[in-house]
Amino acid sequence: MRVALDALIVIESLQLNNCGRYFYLELYKLTIVEALGLISKHELTPTDLLESVFNRITALDTSVKAYVTVTKDIAAEQAGRLSMLNRTPLYGIPMAIKDNMCIKGVRTTCSSKILENFIPPYESTVTGKLQEAGYCLTGKTNLDEFAMGSSTENSGFFTTKNPWDLSRAPGGSSGGSAAVVAADMCVAAIGSDTGGSIRQPASFCGVVGLKPTYGLVSRFGLVAFASSLDQIGPITKTVEDAAIVLNVIAGGDRRDSTSAHIAIPDYTASLSSDLKGMKIGIPEEYFIDGMDKEVETAVRAAISEIERLGAEVISIKLPHTAYAVAAYYIIATSEASSNLARYDGVKYGLRVSGSDLIDTYMETRAKGFGQEVKRRIMLGTYALSSGYYDAYYKKAQQVRTLIKRDFDEAFKVVDVIATPTSPTTAFKIGEKADDPLQMYLSDIFTISVNLAGIPAISIPCGFDSGGLPVGLQLIGRHFGEAEILKAAHAYERAAGWYQRRPSI
Repeated sequence: MRVALDALIVIESLQLNNCGRYFYLELYKLTIVEALGLISKHELTPTDLLESVFNRITALDTSVKAYVTVTKDIAAEQAGRLSMLNRTPLYGIPMAIKDNMCIKGVRTTCSSKILENFIPPYESTVTGKLQEAGYCLTGKTNLDEFAMGSSTENSGFFTTKNPWDLSRAPGGSSGGSAAVVAADMCVAAIGSDTGGSIRQPASFCGVVGLKPTYGLVSRFGLVAFASSLDQIGPITKTVEDAAIVLNVIAGGDRRDSTSAHIAIPDYTASLSSDLKGMKIGIPEEYFIDGMDKEVETAVRAAISEIERLGAEVISIKLPHTAYAVAAYYIIATSEASSNLARYDGVKYGLRVSGSDLIDTYMETRAKGFGQEVKRRIMLGTYALSSGYYDAYYKKAQQVRTLIKRDFDEAFKVVDVIATPTSPTTAFKIGEKADDPLQMYLSDIFTISVNLAGIPAISIPCGFDSGGLPVGLQLIGRHFGEAEILKAAHAYERAAGWYQRRPSI
């Protein structure tokens, strides 16, 4: 693994401490590649890196409010065990986990009152793989309750703030994970993406967010929202870091019947600065009226830069894009209605006793679920009800097939599709809270990817006049992570936007 050139700049800032060992006062700014490079040279220890990150959390999280649970003692214990490991892929890297993934013995709340005190007796596959790779858990991050939302305002506990502007939302539902990476309160994080919940907050917070192909990463231990759409992925400071984390978490799992048992390549091997021969598709349906003009300008400039790097830019059509939001909110809410039926006050989680069993169900769910979760359960239950199933759910699944076919046809002509990640930069907290339909439209450019089950990545591609990040989305064919990572890495290194950090 090569050490990024940026790490050489870091070394210039190192100083000797009283023990004769180098230290760096802003270690929390390091990327995975930089940190691993310094650790391998014995110029940095995982303990020093953790201390810097936890000091950063102490200083900032009272303002950003991104962590539901901070796990300093667990991280210290994990760091202490590293001496028994060889140089693993994430040796000593401080990482945060979205609080809808089970970690044995660590509170997992889904930012919901109904699971506020739930402690899982088992480990998710993804966090188990991260442990084997040597990560150190900094904590569990805030999200929209049960991952239902686009702003992290729907958390059952508190609203997370965007590190670029504390009056604005970090996006959602993985807003906590994106915020901790942007604010350097960890080196990398894990999120989940059902309709854009990794990519949209990555765009709002100016970091890298990768949604893998459905089935590439096991969902075992992920608390389900919409089972045919959910996917776990990394949120990082650079594309190369995302490739490193994907190397660790990808792969089949016998405990997840939807996981794909395929050979996993080394995703870092595909990274290069040469895009000659690559064909990039630009769908006219993604450049729509109402999109922020500064977002469109930044994205089109990024596409021009990718073309300068040697790629061929081709105009394409994705004709059924206009129906994606409607189809998604029928399918997602229907699956949510089914999945959340297990929270009844009997098996686990919150229990509010009533006069009889039905009353107990009603009291528990009334007090345990927030407004947005209730709204989606009601929508989904209606769509699945007798007399409406064919009219709504079945029709939405048929539209989903048409959207998938659009992408299949496009990928006969192009290798990667480039679009905006979000139609706007980060909106103000509370701005869309009273208009659920406007909030749902925040994911208009990301939803189709989940319906089709294909991979996509969001990377920073500029800033608006208010200093807020703009995201570029690169979409690939099924299991085409290597291609989108290659294109994203080449653009990232040429443009250099990843080097700009919030001044919080």
